Amino acid sequence: MIFLGLVLVVVAVATGVAVVMANSDPATLSAFGKTIPGVDNEWQVFLAGAVVAIVFVLGVSVAVSGMRRSLDLRRELRDLRDEHEEVLSTMEIEKRQLQRELAKARQNGGGAAPAVPAQRVAPPLG
Repeated sequence: MIFLGLVLVVVAVATGVAVVMANSDPATLSAFGKTIPGVDNEWQVFLAGAVVAIVFVLGVSVAVSGMRRSLDLRRELRDLRDEHEEVLSTMEIEKRQLQRELAKARQNGGGAAPAVPAQRVAPPLG
């Protein structure tokens, strides 16, 4: 989107500059060394300029829209990465705490029943 917007801006600017620099007749419109057929009056030249301006504005808006979308995606990615790191650090803290509790339980009463009952494992299928 950014590239398309910038291409439209460049095309509009090049067309506008070509019309202004190469146009020596007051009522004809020429661009890139070619006379545009059907342009005989000053209002038609003005209308052509308005069209170039519209294309320019469209190009700028497309480029800005693309940049905004890109920034939003980067911001979302950064937020997701931060959230992921936070979850991982929380899980690491909980893991260390559980390891300490397990070590303490093993030291205090090695033969005592575990705090969490053993789970039954289903027999293999087949």
